Amino acid sequence: MARISVFGIGYVGVVSAACLAEDGHTVVAVDVDPGKVAAINSGLSPIVEEGLPPLIARNVANGRLTATTDASQAVMDTDISFICVGTPSAPSGAVGLKYVTAVCETIGAAIKAKGSAHSVVVRSTIVPGTMDDVMVPALERASGLKAGEDFGVGYYPEFLRESTAIEDYYAPGLIVFGVLDGNTEALLREVNANMGVECFVVSLATAEAVKYASNSWRAVKVTFANEIGNIAKACGVDGQQVMKMICSDTKVNISPYFMRPGFAFGGSCLPKDVRALSHLATEKGVESPLLTAVLEANEAQIQRAELMVESSGKRSVGMVGISFKPGTDDLRESPLAELASRLIAKGFELKVYDPFVSEAFQNGVSAIGRGNDVVPDLGGRMVPNINDLISSTDIILVGNRYEETLHPLNEATKSHSLVDLTRINTALRSQGAYQGICW
Repeated sequence: MARISVFGIGYVGVVSAACLAEDGHTVVAVDVDPGKVAAINSGLSPIVEEGLPPLIARNVANGRLTATTDASQAVMDTDISFICVGTPSAPSGAVGLKYVTAVCETIGAAIKAKGSAHSVVVRSTIVPGTMDDVMVPALERASGLKAGEDFGVGYYPEFLRESTAIEDYYAPGLIVFGVLDGNTEALLREVNANMGVECFVVSLATAEAVKYASNSWRAVKVTFANEIGNIAKACGVDGQQVMKMICSDTKVNISPYFMRPGFAFGGSCLPKDVRALSHLATEKGVESPLLTAVLEANEAQIQRAELMVESSGKRSVGMVGISFKPGTDDLRESPLAELASRLIAKGFELKVYDPFVSEAFQNGVSAIGRGNDVVPDLGGRMVPNINDLISSTDIILVGNRYEETLHPLNEATKSHSLVDLTRINTALRSQGAYQGICW
């Protein structure tokens, strides 16, 4: 079992400290507020949270949970420190770092005096890059030591909801952490050994980003449900009933399929239906800023891809995929067709590989390229072979994923500029001539 100090006897800190002690670890809770420290040492909870008071009382009584205002001694007596202090918004809206930075400086000084192995794990919510740019430098300055070598470092976000925090702790939906060293990873794996879910071990910045993505996604879901509810009510419909049925569909609506960052959406349904629902809301006098923002954000993603091609300095573009998704020749409101049209209008030479659109041309299908009212001379731009497309153009623009193109495209990254809107290879990240739209 680990010896753990938890800095910050706030909501996250006190729940974490009590649960860690309940798991059998020896825990020291640390805070500058002597009232909170005294409460815990008396076996009392400093906050109201269901199930927490008996947890604290039991573990104080058995000696596994204590509290102190002496930060240095807490570091001396433990192997790993969890930082759980608040990060309230700054006046600008930026994350406030003064408390978490101060704790890092305090712990860093204690590590310097300790002279033996110690790990520092931040649990406070901080934006991506904060560990690398602020917290690690603060620890190194205060300790005079090298992070990841002389002491351990990790970022381990929490996903506890008030009123169900203990249940969330013992039945987590997600465990993720970033570390700089093997010892810290081993300690965090030990802490989570019996949780029954996979531990995702990633970079510090990725773990930071996951926390913000999780909280923002929850906020978006609440806002979306409220907008649908408001529009439904204006139409004489029960919005909660609508959303209950939406949530019952785990094949499409509650699915990871649409949660993969990439290019814009298109097709015969999504764009027109979002527009129609937004228009209906206006007619009913209901504000729907999220639906409006959806269309604006989709347009911005097309502009982003357009700028990526322009920034390459290349003029001859080979486009892989032009239908709104793989497996069809349907170009109705295809964002790829719109992107192609914009590039052509700006003087780019453009050729297209799309096996399904090519098939429609070859077979003389009456509705060739269904909905194509934006790409001039589409038939003359089609190239039936992916290798011919690559060899005859200077930059490859990958819009749709086709299995037969993956090997040639991966090889093309060695010789061509390539803008990837769908991700041909998860091992590739934007670097040099290869640019992914969201990675």
